[in-house]
Amino acid sequence: AGPTSTTAFLNSLQMGFRTLAIQKQTSAIWDLLESVKSEFGKFGDVLAATKKKLESATSEIEKAETRSRVIERQLKKMDKLPEPDQEAFLLTEE
Repeated sequence: AGPTSTTAFLNSLQMGFRTLAIQKQTSAIWDLLESVKSEFGKFGDVLAATKKKLESATSEIEKAETRSRVIERQLKKMDKLPEPDQEAFLLTEE
């Protein structure tokens, strides 16, 4: 084997090792992408559950606001009641 064929053989061997290294990196990248894909699915589930809880909390706040308005209306009715007669009140206590 002459120097030309030895050089060609070494170049071929070097290309083979580069190809093997690229294949290993490609495999590692695919594994990483599969992991990210799985985690992203879990993240979506957590996000959906959080959204549902926030919607529930919003609904409860709206119910509390409704109750507050009902109480305010009832308290305003008290303002319309006539003031009690202090003298009549004192006479009934004796």
